[in-house]
Amino acid sequence: MEAKEKVLDAMKKAGVPLNAGKIVELTGLDRKDVDKAMTKLKAEQAIVSPVKCYWQPK
Repeated sequence: MEAKEKVLDAMKKAGVPLNAGKIVELTGLDRKDVDKAMTKLKAEQAIVSPVKCYWQPK
């Protein structure tokens, strides 16, 4: 599973908006990889931010 899929999966399982730090904890990925994955997900409009710095699946 690629980093982008792991990030999206962690967000779906959590059921609440998450920040990058929490996603790092849940996935075990490096912060750099999480940031890259989130940038891709934002560009694809797969995630949205209901609160500043917190993200959830669209």
